[in-house]
Amino acid sequence: MPAGRTAGAVIEDRLSEQLAAVVATARRRASRGGDRGVDTAHLLHSLLESDPVVRAFLGGGGPLTAKLLGYLAQRSIGYGLRWRHSVEKAGVPCAGVDEGLLPGWSPAAVMAMEVALGCVRARGADRADGVDLFAGLVADAECRAAEVLRTAGVDVRGIATGLGVRRPGEPDSRRVS
Repeated sequence: MPAGRTAGAVIEDRLSEQLAAVVATARRRASRGGDRGVDTAHLLHSLLESDPVVRAFLGGGGPLTAKLLGYLAQRSIGYGLRWRHSVEKAGVPCAGVDEGLLPGWSPAAVMAMEVALGCVRARGADRADGVDLFAGLVADAECRAAEVLRTAGVDVRGIATGLGVRRPGEPDSRRVS
């Protein structure tokens, strides 16, 4: 890591401009809501608001997206009451997760970003985009974002499979020829 740079700054250098804006919006949303840190629901909310490709995985900007945004916007009276004053943990232990990489982020949100960066490495790209982060969110079926998606009737595992994402800790079932 370059001298004087935090790990978080180095990670942010690996994000597309659009994804960096999503992350900034999620941080503001967490701060305004008085939450302890950025969690996967904050990230999902920001992705749905700004990324048409992610919305396309959910049928475009139709009723499902509106339903999800409604759930997320009501965080202070709905899901948020259950989540208030607690830190979201990663649903699946992942040996590589370094929570110090993104201070102020829940362990599950850090894991989602690590999955996103793994997607970037796997396809040989330079920067993560919204779909990479969405893949990270659906990789952990126990995270808050996945809970919101499931409540709205989304097949989280089906999306993860469609994106070619394995949950951390699951063996890779792809065959190597």
